[in-house]
Amino acid sequence: MIEAYGLTKLFGRRVAVDDLTFTVRPGVVTGFLGPNGAGKSTTMRMAVGLDHPTMGGVTINGVVYEDLPAPICEVGVLLEARAIHTGRTGYQHLLVAARSHGIPRRRVDEVIGLVGLDRVAGQRAGTYSLGMAQRLGLAAALLGDPGVLILDEPVNGLDPAGIRWIRDLLRALAAEGRTVFVSSHLLSEMALTAGHLVVIGRGRLIADTSVDEFVRAAAGEEVVRVRSPRAHELADLLRGQGGRVTVTGTDTFDVSGLTCAQVGDAACAAGLAVHGLGGQATSLEDAFVGLTRGAVEFAPDRPVASPGGPAGPAPPAPAPARTGQPAVPPAAPDDSAWRPPDGAGWARMPASADDVLDSHGEGQR
Repeated sequence: MIEAYGLTKLFGRRVAVDDLTFTVRPGVVTGFLGPNGAGKSTTMRMAVGLDHPTMGGVTINGVVYEDLPAPICEVGVLLEARAIHTGRTGYQHLLVAARSHGIPRRRVDEVIGLVGLDRVAGQRAGTYSLGMAQRLGLAAALLGDPGVLILDEPVNGLDPAGIRWIRDLLRALAAEGRTVFVSSHLLSEMALTAGHLVVIGRGRLIADTSVDEFVRAAAGEEVVRVRSPRAHELADLLRGQGGRVTVTGTDTFDVSGLTCAQVGDAACAAGLAVHGLGGQATSLEDAFVGLTRGAVEFAPDRPVASPGGPAGPAPPAPAPARTGQPAVPPAAPDDSAWRPPDGAGWARMPASADDVLDSHGEGQR
């Protein structure tokens, strides 16, 4: 379980995180959402001791991260896929972490197979694509078989098959009773993966609720989509019955103020053919955009300037118990055919890391 209480972080005079209080419970994937600059990464960094709160704090299973006796075995973390030593192979990268924490070598082989890097584990990490680096980071997070996972954008760089695979993996890990806290900008994917949401904007808590409740709160009035060869006549009829009609095409329109059943009954009674009739469901993306509109750092719906003149004025902002062994997901897609990037980031390992490999005569696979 992850608990944040009054969590606040200032960078100079700028408030990055503002009095956040929330709980991430085991047994369900919890999505962490917010516009760019909302404070998600800073919050995750504070949870694992990389940034120190100005006020408040975060505990993992009731303990501050720095006080955990064996952090790698209690919390699996993926914050930056490129935080790897690019000169080492993927296998060596994991072996260093394993040997430094007394984790047996067989566990390295297990997690490599789990994330689908078997065929490229012997390649230097600097040649990995972003998706392959993400898989390596996930393998490192799972290395200690932790009960808590904190993952920042884990699907970034993955292809559709990889995204589906990690969705199944995260849900399986949560089903075992683990705590899974994951951020993502792919809202359609989060709708399929998460059961609970923590949503922030400009460092403040906007929502801490289930996905269904979050969408329901933003849904508002039902909108019915109608398609008819006699759309004009049917629209006039429904206006007369209190419906508010918005024409969307030559034979389609949306109507609010009436239910699907009322629209269908009215069309039937008038003898007007209907070729399509259905409610327009609110998506997680719609709900997120609507509820965070006042918390973005930019104006996404400001009219775009045309070549002939300036853009119009921006619209006003609205008023302010884990059990068992790790699950075995479906086989990970083959990544060996992925093309390596032109360059890769660099994160220096401790000077003793090479000694860990050399002293055991290992590191080659």
